[in-house]
Amino acid sequence: MEFQKIFESNKEQSLYGRYITNTHIEPLLTKLGSDFTVSSSGKSVNGLPIYTIKVGSGSVKLYMWSQMHGNESTTTKALFDLLNLLNSESELAVSFKNAFTFCIIPILNPDGAAAYTRVNANETDLNRDSVALSQPESKLLRQLYEEFRPDFCFNLHDQRTIFGAGPEGNPATVSFLAPSYNEEREINEVRQQAINVIAAMNAELQKHIPNQVGRFDDSYNINCIGDMFQTLGTPTILFEAGHFQQDYEREVTRKMIFIAYLVALLTISKNEHVSNKTTEYFDIPQNKVVFFDFIYKNIKTDCAGKQKITNFAAQYKEILEDGKINFQAFISEAGALSGYFGHQEYDFKNKPITNDKGTTPAINDNANFLVDKNEKIVNGLLKK
Repeated sequence: MEFQKIFESNKEQSLYGRYITNTHIEPLLTKLGSDFTVSSSGKSVNGLPIYTIKVGSGSVKLYMWSQMHGNESTTTKALFDLLNLLNSESELAVSFKNAFTFCIIPILNPDGAAAYTRVNANETDLNRDSVALSQPESKLLRQLYEEFRPDFCFNLHDQRTIFGAGPEGNPATVSFLAPSYNEEREINEVRQQAINVIAAMNAELQKHIPNQVGRFDDSYNINCIGDMFQTLGTPTILFEAGHFQQDYEREVTRKMIFIAYLVALLTISKNEHVSNKTTEYFDIPQNKVVFFDFIYKNIKTDCAGKQKITNFAAQYKEILEDGKINFQAFISEAGALSGYFGHQEYDFKNKPITNDKGTTPAINDNANFLVDKNEKIVNGLLKK
């Protein structure tokens, strides 16, 4: 199947970048066909509507939710690419709607989406609220789960640029997890189905992003919604959209998530998720924290009259300004940095660096400095 061609045909062009809110998706909801049911199933802490989309008449019920963390929007963009496909009359769309009944929450945390925060308006992490159910968004997610009684759950997230697929310096562009259902991390029939679907998605993604698929840590935490739903007996898959080289707007990653959606749907609809793929699943390298956005190597510093050669690292902070996300680089680490990689690396070959005060930059300073007084780093990047 020509997955990339299908993506280009269905990409929702009005959604771009990292800042996706109710305001962005509401016009798209009105364009869905008559076989879609769009409703405001509940409200956020601040009274914003939480939308639910239902479509399909198939026997397999699939529950999907995105932006549980408000600043994690890549999977939302891919959801609307998928909705465009389902809104078409293509043979693939018809087959999916005949095989599945979808219940989709495109933005579970609209307050966090608007503020571009991980947490909701009460500063609660909704993915740690599956037991307490202290927040209206968490209560709604559980209520719809109990009413819909899904056969599969897709828990859709983004992950930071710090993660690699294993320790070798390959960015974790997409990561998956079949959450544990008990402290022992055992595999029962429910978790096995999630494992098998992930193995199928990984096999296809290796053709597009070789060595850039990771496996998330499976430590058991019943407060996390994926662990809870797995414990309640529903095969649940965590999707984590991560970093592709120089793709800070996550448009390449969006395409990979869309492809993963299609492979998952094909695998389940063809009943191919019953084969035991445990070995293939655990062969996926586990996510490791091995990246900074920038590493500056071999910097000469003067400390108490003694010169030494060291390395600096910088990390972007994502800052919401005037409805856009600005990436601002700050110095985050200094030292040997052994075992770490930079998405962008520079070797300064024993040259000194100075900030606008004429001193060596410190941790938490903006990544703006001169290199040996003739090269300039501006917001992390080298400007000749």
